[in-house]
Amino acid sequence: MTIRMLELRASKLEEQVQDLTERYKRAVADSDTVRRRTQKFVEDAKVFGIQSFCRDLVEVADILERTAGDVESEFRGGEGSPPLHRLSEGLALVQERLQAVFTKHGLEKMAPVGGRYDPYQHEIVCHVAAEEGGAQPGTIALVRQDGYKLHGRTIRHAHVGVAVEAQED
Repeated sequence: MTIRMLELRASKLEEQVQDLTERYKRAVADSDTVRRRTQKFVEDAKVFGIQSFCRDLVEVADILERTAGDVESEFRGGEGSPPLHRLSEGLALVQERLQAVFTKHGLEKMAPVGGRYDPYQHEIVCHVAAEEGGAQPGTIALVRQDGYKLHGRTIRHAHVGVAVEAQED
């Protein structure tokens, strides 16, 4: 073997080393990307895995809120019987505790009245004359059904009425 052949062989081996080094770096970068994506997926699954359960529980919270409101109005409108008063207080305590549990797990009720309409958080179910509701046109004047977010992600849109300027005939 001559020096020229050895130099040629060394050159080819250096090219192979560079190629293999580059492929190794790409493989490491790809595995890091896969690891980060998988980690993000697992974190999202932990945080949002209870999403459908929360949607169902929100329905129960709605029923509880309506019932508590009905009992409270009966108590105030009627003779004010002590059992009805205790029932009203008990329902209020259950509501408070349920909201505390919601908050603990990242489920929060939206409070959109007075804010701007956002199609990612609200669903318009009616329009209200701005003069009637005392709201600025384009803002939310009333809420027909509360909306909820789970860790900042909307899981149920709020059904809202948006204030609009009255049409002059």
